[in-house]
Amino acid sequence: MDYGYVNARIRGMKSRLLDHHAFDEMLFRPDLNSVISDLEKTPYHDEIAEAKKTCVGILCIELALRKNFARTFRKILKMVKGTEAERYIRIFLHRWDIQNIKTIIRGKNIHVTNDEILECLVPAGELDEATLSELIKQPDVRAVIDMLATWDIVYSHPLTKKFPEFSEKRDLAILECELDRFYYQEGLDTLKTSTYNDVLIRNALMGEIDTVNIKTLLRVVRDRIEWDIAQDFFISGGRDFSVSSLKHLAGLHSVEEVLKELGPTKFGFLSEYGEEVQKTQKISILEKQLDKYLIRKGVSAFGGEPLSIASIIGYFWAKYNEITSIRIISRCKTADLTEDQVREELVYV
Repeated sequence: MDYGYVNARIRGMKSRLLDHHAFDEMLFRPDLNSVISDLEKTPYHDEIAEAKKTCVGILCIELALRKNFARTFRKILKMVKGTEAERYIRIFLHRWDIQNIKTIIRGKNIHVTNDEILECLVPAGELDEATLSELIKQPDVRAVIDMLATWDIVYSHPLTKKFPEFSEKRDLAILECELDRFYYQEGLDTLKTSTYNDVLIRNALMGEIDTVNIKTLLRVVRDRIEWDIAQDFFISGGRDFSVSSLKHLAGLHSVEEVLKELGPTKFGFLSEYGEEVQKTQKISILEKQLDKYLIRKGVSAFGGEPLSIASIIGYFWAKYNEITSIRIISRCKTADLTEDQVREELVYV
């Protein structure tokens, strides 16, 4: 395919992403209406105008962001339709199907309202907003899985497989881990060649598996879960950590010991937050840094081979970070957070 043409268009789209100054301006705004006014002067103008017809406040922003994100990636899919790049893009967009299904079953598990679930969805994958809306209408986790199976959607397979175990233990992590395992294994199974693009995407997915496993490791050590149980929650296929190599780390006595062991690895940056974790006893601090690490690694793909899928992947992560940052800033306007607290949540790339 003509990567030169596609990447020229991606560079044009990248130039319209919001910069640090735009985020700072929104951060200083006194209320949500001011943030909405700022967004009306950006590439989100059309979606904000459309959302204002039916919503106000945070709901207006959330609806506009969802529609913009979905439209952006449908536009990219249209650019690459019928080419090898389409396969790579779909691998990345499938993560949103997984994330959206997780969000729906979490909501059903704790009985939040359908509107609250909808606010948290990003319909950028194969499952469009109409499909997700029908899933949200289901009364419980089992009904959501049954609906996916009725529609013969592939994500029903891992969920159906693990539902009996979930029913017995009522641990939602059983279903979520199986969804992650399905996503990564399905992606890796399609990336078998030694071409630049296959290697690029394969390494990215393997790096993500490492990150997901490190998050799992931190919870396992914090909660002192025995390996016989814990091993079922790790995903094989990581680049730097095999599941067997994680067994030693899972047997350590504290999160602080884990951070020390990770020091010489690519996750050594986590040790900077060891004192804060020890003081607060919250591993969410580390999970947040791992999320930021993934974003920065993803955006760094812009520096890859220009006549490849790299620029599209870099744009994907940059756009995701933009959407996430707007969400964080807008939600902070409804919470009692200081400017410094909000800045800690943002990722400037």
